[in-house]
Amino acid sequence: VQLQASGGGLVQPGGSLRLSCAISGRTASINYMAWFRQAPGKEREFVAAVAWRGSPRYHADSVRGRFSISMVHSTNTASLQMNSLRPEDTAVYYCAAGDSRLSYTAASYPYWGQGTLVTVSS
Repeated sequence: VQLQASGGGLVQPGGSLRLSCAISGRTASINYMAWFRQAPGKEREFVAAVAWRGSPRYHADSVRGRFSISMVHSTNTASLQMNSLRPEDTAVYYCAAGDSRLSYTAASYPYWGQGTLVTVSS
């Protein structure tokens, strides 16, 4: 499984960005797609996950109501729509694919994209 994340950039507080993760390879082995993020000096943390079929979806408390994860099977893409962005959302965002049950732990995901930087600043 190969993952390619894109869509990061610089945005002002309150703004929006949409991250995309292009998925290729043995997609039949994937059960969940997830997004994690890692801020400087901090551990990688769970942001959101979605089952391969498109539901159910899960979001971390810190982003619920502002971020939304989704699957687009026609393009084999997992997306993360981020609204009402805050400076504390600044981080490198990674997409990940899991071949087992849902997990909020990064170590449970064997496949990772390269990361895309999101900077929220005025």
